[in-house]
Amino acid sequence: MIYIKTAEEIELLRLSNDLVSRTLAAVAELIKPGVTTNQLDVCAEEFIRDHSAVPGFLNYKGYPKTLCTSVNSQVVHGIPSEYELKEGDIVSIDCGVILNKYYGDSAYTFAVGEIDKKVENLLQVTRESLFKGIEQATAGKRIGDIGNAVQMYCESFGYSVVREMVGHGLGKYLHESPEVPNYGKRGTGPKLTKGMVICIEPMINLGRKDIVQENDGWTIRTHDQYPSAHFELAVAIDHEKADILSTFKYIEEVLKLKKQ
Repeated sequence: MIYIKTAEEIELLRLSNDLVSRTLAAVAELIKPGVTTNQLDVCAEEFIRDHSAVPGFLNYKGYPKTLCTSVNSQVVHGIPSEYELKEGDIVSIDCGVILNKYYGDSAYTFAVGEIDKKVENLLQVTRESLFKGIEQATAGKRIGDIGNAVQMYCESFGYSVVREMVGHGLGKYLHESPEVPNYGKRGTGPKLTKGMVICIEPMINLGRKDIVQENDGWTIRTHDQYPSAHFELAVAIDHEKADILSTFKYIEEVLKLKKQ
């Protein structure tokens, strides 16, 4: 069942998604070589609780942490640990919050120091593909239009699209219908209507599309161990263009300051 949100519910979702966006920016300030992914997790949990919300991922279906921190060839659902980030790593950080009973959900892949140019290009194209998908997220279009836009863009650069992991609806539940794949045919899938709220989240591999699950039961990585990138925003479907509820602006303000 697809839940159509009222204008009031969308405003509550805007608040929760703004908070998750600001949480990722707080984490971004700490990212550098030598920092552990556990340290990032502690920062995120404290920030969320300090803003009268609770972590959306912690204990979700038994997940043990606030963040998912997926390094290099890990695609998604990497568990924070004592792993120390190294110069040249990339780390996808996915975060969820619950504020006023509604979820916020967003993800961003960060470079740790200077990274390989090929990997830098992968990050740039994956981020751009997210916005290609968002351009299709308007009333009257279909889910397949979003996935097709992401797929065509990324494959034009020689990258591959993960098939098994997809975006999703968002509201009082973290994962609602419909699923939002990052591949597909135009004009297929559920019709988009005003008031739907979905998370679009390209997961794009430098190598082949195949993935495996690690022994911890959570972490998904590429089968060929090539790097993977992941970006996610929540949007509300509207008539002229999507209403983007989460944002990268806070993160990118932090990253700009760190470069100065």
